[in-house]
Amino acid sequence: MNPPETRTSMQALVIGGSAGAVGALLKLLPWLPGGYPLPVLIVIHLPPDDRGTLAGLLNSQCQVTVKEAEDKEPICPGVAYVAPANYHLLVEPDFSFSLSQDEPLFFSRPSIDVLFESAADAYGSGLSGVILTGASQDGAHGLLAVHSAGGRTFVQEPATAEVSTMPLAALSACPEACALPLNQLAEELRALARATELYATLP
Repeated sequence: MNPPETRTSMQALVIGGSAGAVGALLKLLPWLPGGYPLPVLIVIHLPPDDRGTLAGLLNSQCQVTVKEAEDKEPICPGVAYVAPANYHLLVEPDFSFSLSQDEPLFFSRPSIDVLFESAADAYGSGLSGVILTGASQDGAHGLLAVHSAGGRTFVQEPATAEVSTMPLAALSACPEACALPLNQLAEELRALARATELYATLP
């Protein structure tokens, strides 16, 4: 007889990446089933003049709804939110979004660190964070903030990343993070749903 599955209070998932991360997301997000019980909050470094093309591309390939996050918007389970170009995306204590045009961090706005750190403050141990391929150190401090708050942390295996700078920096700041290739990382993201109190089973 199998032991009962451990339940957690997982509440949200944050994902960050840069160079090569669009391709990585196209391999990860389609694995999430419709009805995925967690909101997915995403920062990808985008050109300042991007007009929502990333959200549209992902939405066409995924079972979960993918949209750009809006200022003051309540965060809902089962939706993947993409930070709009040229705005930092923050999670407020009431689990809504705010957008900011504060100075770029690591030459980037939106900043992965800004999202991860604000989400860690809001969700605490109910947050999981993922750093994907990228060419800067943005996200390293944010992933450490997720770990320090008691959340779960993952990094794309640097050897499998299109650009290893970002996952290597994240592992250096947060060596406790689990480094996995994308196929195994996708399984972990599904497992987060199976383990959450909000969702009993997945096919």
